[in-house]
Amino acid sequence: MEMDQLGESLLELIRLTACDLPPDVERVLAAARDVELGRARSTLDWMLKNVAEARKMSLPICQDTGTLIFYVEHGPDWLPAEFEKTAKLAVSEATSRSFLRPNAVDPISGKNSGNNLGPGSPYFHFSQHEQVGKLKVRLMLKGGGSENCGTQYALPDNDLGAGRDLDGVKRCILDAAFKAQGFGCAPGTLGVGIGGDRMTSFLESKEQLFRSLDDLNPDPLLAELEAEMKAKVNQLQIGPMGFGGLTTVLGVKIGTRYRLPASYFVSVSYMCWAYRRRSLLIADGQASYE
Repeated sequence: MEMDQLGESLLELIRLTACDLPPDVERVLAAARDVELGRARSTLDWMLKNVAEARKMSLPICQDTGTLIFYVEHGPDWLPAEFEKTAKLAVSEATSRSFLRPNAVDPISGKNSGNNLGPGSPYFHFSQHEQVGKLKVRLMLKGGGSENCGTQYALPDNDLGAGRDLDGVKRCILDAAFKAQGFGCAPGTLGVGIGGDRMTSFLESKEQLFRSLDDLNPDPLLAELEAEMKAKVNQLQIGPMGFGGLTTVLGVKIGTRYRLPASYFVSVSYMCWAYRRRSLLIADGQASYE
């Protein structure tokens, strides 16, 4: 595939991600609406109507189109530098077409770049495989409000009574969900990273958010923990946008990384109801989207 064709495919990936929701997310939101009552039900209903209008008009689901996070799995015939150059052109074009709002701001001067480009924006993570002609791109748009609700714990945590064990991990997850309240635009999804160092623990929590809401963790212990924590967080009854109700989170996804004996980190990344992630697969010159 030529670079100009890749650019068009990436532009469409950005449009789909910003202006629509993955089927699994929309399905879970609709199921949540159907069991809610009163203000919680009407809030979820308006969310779903918003998604339908955004899809029809190719307009962003949310005014905060978020940080662009690209995960790129490529064969030896793809050069990361060329991909990054083409992707940045697609991001700039997507911004000019209003699929994205200009969101990249210099932290020192406060100046907006106007095209979502700047140091660290977008973020790219590359990994190489051996299959020639195959490229998979996963894109997540991570809103600032939900990102503000992310947090990290270093166990033991005396304030929570959380030790370096599974009970301590559970206390951290519940505390993060409780503190988020409606500020993260609930119902959210929690990505949890257990272990690693400070950076890789947060990376693990973000990577969990690329998983489908209806998948099953291949680790039986983590699968059980995910189901337990989803149920317990929803018992907080914070509800959609903090208005109260049965649906505080749509899911809890948990991954682990080996840690040093001296450190025990638990990182929680919060994804808002506008759970924007999509993927592009290019194989033998043909592009498909999920």
